[in-house]
This record gives sequence, structure tokens and C-alpha cells, in this order.
Amino acid sequence: MKMLTVAVLSLLLIVSLSLPAGAFDGPLQVRNQFPLFLHLNAPSPESAAMGDTLSASLSHSSVHLVRNSPGWTAGLDMEITEITFRFRKTVRDFIELGIDLPLLSFSSGFMDGFLKDYHDTFGFPDYGRSRRSDNKFLYEVRKGGTLVVKGKNGRTGPGDIRLTAKKPLLSGNPAVSIKGEIELPTGDAHTGFGSGSFGAGLAVLCDAQLSEKFKSYLNIGVVSPGDLRALKKVDSREFVYGSTAIEAALWKHISLIGQVLVHSSPFPETDIPSVDRTAVLLSFGGRYSAGKNSLEVSFTEDPNTSGAPDFTMNFSFRRLF
Repeated sequence: MKMLTVAVLSLLLIVSLSLPAGAFDGPLQVRNQFPLFLHLNAPSPESAAMGDTLSASLSHSSVHLVRNSPGWTAGLDMEITEITFRFRKTVRDFIELGIDLPLLSFSSGFMDGFLKDYHDTFGFPDYGRSRRSDNKFLYEVRKGGTLVVKGKNGRTGPGDIRLTAKKPLLSGNPAVSIKGEIELPTGDAHTGFGSGSFGAGLAVLCDAQLSEKFKSYLNIGVVSPGDLRALKKVDSREFVYGSTAIEAALWKHISLIGQVLVHSSPFPETDIPSVDRTAVLLSFGGRYSAGKNSLEVSFTEDPNTSGAPDFTMNFSFRRLF
């Protein structure tokens, strides 16, 4: 039986590597949904290539962080659903302009029981989730005892709109572009849907074709997120980020993607390690492409247990036009 299994897997590998490669379509459309960072211009990896695209992404995350320090209290026990519409348009093959329109919903959710079993099975840390009742909503942040943000269970509203511009610097292999972005304070900061101030970011994007079937994507950037102007003003700080992704177009219509996104904290020092430490998002996913349409599914974990949701599921549809 073992020999038969090895033979079948070997045959599948040989067949997959012999099939024509599909089109490459960029890194996974994933960003950090950790509530304290989400509206402070949380980065989203992109390809250096320009294009005319319209996409819709549905992300669902589970967050649990109930900690305090002498100066701060962070009570986050919630699930976040985000639908983001992204539009990108190339202007005379010179520059790509874009807009991101997010719609957010905070709720008590339904996944606590499943996540407890998942963490127990694999021995992963559970952020102290077992010390609270299942699916009980909490979104409250205090500084020095004063309320900063207080979310409401079941509420839905718009987030902060993002405007982007991308300019190629180098074509060929590798391809290099520079991207600038501005985040507008369109979400309600008091209840956690926005920052209440303008933010900006600048990044260098690099795509490198490794072989006929493999392509890599690298983003390095710096963000000035603007202060959090909620129930109490909180000074934010500039942060840097980097992401890398490998796309393997092993089949004609299907590619597999592995991705890592790392960024420092945009929040001031809180003496709560899960907020102050570097955030790491590890994502795995797949993409099906046919004609001008593509469908993407991914799963994101938090290997550093800080500054990121416990886990995120993402579904994205994109169309070229």
C-alpha cells in the first residue's frame, strides 16, 4: 500500500510538472485585520505589474486578546467580516490609479468552539480564549483608564477608503514599481471602523520570474498612518513592512501561493507584548483563473501570536477588463 501511494503521488507530480503553466496573477489579496491596526493603513501586498482590474474580497477573521498593562487595557474578543471592492485603472500605460472601498462588520461570531478544538489538537496557543465564554463579544480599548474605542456587536459600516498610485520603474525580469497611497478617514473611529485621520504610505514592489512555473513577489514599504482620533486621541507611529510571496503555476488554470507579511506595530508602546511585538501573517492559498476572471481562496495564520488575528479566511474574485 505504501509503495502504491508513493507511485501515485510521484505520477501526479510528474503530470503536474509536465502541464503547461498558467498565467501569474500576483500575491494573495490579504491584509491584517487585527482591530488596532486595521485602520492604521494596514498594508496589502501587490504585484509590480499594472493592470485594469475590478475585484471583490471577502475576509473573515477571529480575534482574541484580553490583556492589560499599567497604562493600557485591550479587550478584543470578536470576529470581523470585511468586504473590500478594489478598482485599478491604467492611464496611458504610464501610471496605475486605484481605490479600495471596505465594508466591515464586527460580531460575537460562531467559531470559538471550533478554534478551541483546533488549538488543542495541534498544541497551538489559544490567546487565553478558554478563559472566556464562547462567542461572547468584546471590543474595548482604554488608555490610562479612559475609553479610546468601544465597538458594538453586530454593527456594520464603511471603513477607511484608500487611494493608490503605482508607477513602473523597471520592466522585464525583474519588474520594479513604486506605489504611493493615501487613506481617507471615512470610517467611524469611535466604534472601531476607522482611524479618524489621514494616512499615507510608500512602497517598492518587485516581481521576479524564477522559472516557467514559478514567480516571486516582494514588497518593502513605510507607512505614516496618522493618529487614531477616536473617543480619545492616540498618537500612532510610522512603521515598516515587508512581504514576499511565491506563486507556483503548476496547472493551466490553477496556481498555488505561499506568502509572508511582516510589519512593526503602528500603535504606541502599550507594554502588552501581543500589541507591541512585530506582526507576522503566514498565508497559503490557491487561485483558479479562466479567461479574464480569477477566483482566490486563502488561509492566514499568526505564527508570532501578536498583532494579527488568530486566523483569517479570504475569498477573492477578480476580473480583468
